[in-house]
Amino acid sequence: MAVGIFDSGLGGLTVLDAAQKRLPDVNFLYYADSAHAPYGVRDAENIYDLTRHAVGNLWDRGCDLVILACNTASAAALRRIQEEGVPAGKRVLGVFVPLIEALTERQWGDNSPPREVAVKHVALFATPATVSSRAFQRELAFRAIGVDVEAQACGGVVDAIEDGDLILAEALVRSHVDALKRKMPEPQAAILGCTHYPLMAETFQTALGPDVQVFSQGALVAESLADYLQRHPNMQGDAKGGFLTTGKPDFVSNRATQFLRRQISFEAA
Repeated sequence: MAVGIFDSGLGGLTVLDAAQKRLPDVNFLYYADSAHAPYGVRDAENIYDLTRHAVGNLWDRGCDLVILACNTASAAALRRIQEEGVPAGKRVLGVFVPLIEALTERQWGDNSPPREVAVKHVALFATPATVSSRAFQRELAFRAIGVDVEAQACGGVVDAIEDGDLILAEALVRSHVDALKRKMPEPQAAILGCTHYPLMAETFQTALGPDVQVFSQGALVAESLADYLQRHPNMQGDAKGGFLTTGKPDFVSNRATQFLRRQISFEAA
């Protein structure tokens, strides 16, 4: 029995790690589309095609529930996959919902009118594709009044992380934070809108300053998943847990082991 977790590469490992700590009795099948990473520079149609193929693969392997641990895929493909029809007994969920719930202090299913929230000035750091989708801004506007979101497309960060060049990744993060601050000098909160970015969380926090609350998705998604599985205990499927990649298994395994600081062994998808 395993829950599927999909990401374009290694970023979803931040969600997987949090989910494993929160749900130690649940098995997970992680699928990294490393051969096509990063998704953040692709167009929406291409992102949809790649995401739909990967999710279908996980369903075929026996995962009843698949988590899109990729903000770009969640922004560009999730709604379309759901609208075009999901096989009976299967589900696919994204990583936006828990974060929006935390920012707006209301449940996703709460359809009451937008209301005032404490955080008014929000910095969004995301891939170019996620920024251009305006998905975060749209969902926040449905639920909160007067929230100013300033988005910064963080080109190059995912590539540097996937290549294992953390020195370059740190330099790029500082550069993107500087660019954001020129547009919004005093953000109250920051969204790390890509699951790769928590690997650079300390660098983001240092560059933003101690007074900025940084929202990272791992723990939020893990808690939301725990609640979902409690309400839907039969959604774990009959898949075997493990790690799959469309890239080179040895290379991806080495990078994953470096990031999670424990041995990870990927197999060819």
